[in-house]
Amino acid sequence: MNAGLWVLIGGAVLIGLLYNSLVGKKNQVENVFAGMDAILKKRYDLIPNLISTVKTYMKHEQGTLTEITEIRAKAISGNLSNDEKVELDNKVTKALGGIMVAVENYPDLKANQNFLQLQRSLNEIEEQISAARRAYNAAVTDYNNSIEMAPTNILASVMRYQRKQVFEISQTERQNVNVKNLFNQS
Repeated sequence: MNAGLWVLIGGAVLIGLLYNSLVGKKNQVENVFAGMDAILKKRYDLIPNLISTVKTYMKHEQGTLTEITEIRAKAISGNLSNDEKVELDNKVTKALGGIMVAVENYPDLKANQNFLQLQRSLNEIEEQISAARRAYNAAVTDYNNSIEMAPTNILASVMRYQRKQVFEISQTERQNVNVKNLFNQS
């Protein structure tokens, strides 16, 4: 065999390896997002139980309960892009946090066994969601690096791979919590 043929074979093997690497990274991002989606579904399945338990105690927080119900309905309706799912997840996280703070005003509710079990379940799911977000962000960062760095960036461009967004918290969630205000809420 002549040198030109070896160069051609080597080039084809290299392109094949780069292609497989890019496809693997894209599929990893989708796989991790699907896992996170499953955990979010688990959270959405708990919300009706939480709302029904809390509803009897929290008449004046009805607006928050209605908002969570509406967000949940939209989230489980399907046909949402990953970005829309992320946005809804952020809204649910904020609304659930508001309920947990408001619960402090209801001693009977805080002692209710159903509520305590739901609260433990939600805390566990929130930890799982946090871990899934970290895994997703790691997979997205690896993918984004691959489509932006040479030599895979050339092949990624040909394959029309686009940069993906990592999960980020909102600016208001980055601020320190004012604990004094939490205790002074009525």
